[in-house]
Amino acid sequence: MFTGLIQAIGEVGKIEHQESSARLEITSPEIASQIAQGDSVSVNGTCLTVVALDKSGFSVDVMVQTLNLTSSGQLKAGSPVNLELATRSSDRLGGHIVQGHVDGVGKVVALSADSQWTRMDISVPSDLMKYVVAQGSICIEGVSLTVGELNDKADQVSVWLIPETLAKTNLSKKAIGDLLNIEVDVLAKYVERLIARGRDRK
Repeated sequence: MFTGLIQAIGEVGKIEHQESSARLEITSPEIASQIAQGDSVSVNGTCLTVVALDKSGFSVDVMVQTLNLTSSGQLKAGSPVNLELATRSSDRLGGHIVQGHVDGVGKVVALSADSQWTRMDISVPSDLMKYVVAQGSICIEGVSLTVGELNDKADQVSVWLIPETLAKTNLSKKAIGDLLNIEVDVLAKYVERLIARGRDRK
């Protein structure tokens, strides 16, 4: 489990494409010093397993399905990636419950900024919009964010990014048209499941 509070921005150093997967080498001395082989790391919101590491970084294997269903397929050497270690039971839950299981891929459709914040408008797959509420939580590229506005007709979500978020994540590098990993709040999915099962049993 993760919280959506990014601990470091790493950089993709190398991508080795294999028959049914790809191996990503990610440079991040800060994260590498805190992990062991077999640990889980959130990379742009996707939970991946560390398969090798050294002092400068670590490697993870990404299955073809994950490459096709997340923004991971757009990564290339030099791409910045948001990194978060798995949450310990003693940690503060500063963001929200994030599983690292990407529900869909969105797209940046508009950006506007002033000295205090940047507004990012994101198109979201229509089947995920029912799980999103204004002032609720959403995970974008592994970052826990508060939903500012909803546009249900256009299937769009707006979030406001403060300078701290821009400085500590790769969201400052995003441009219109870029793809984004989206994970909706798992609590909303549990509620939907409970209600649906309750109706089925009547």
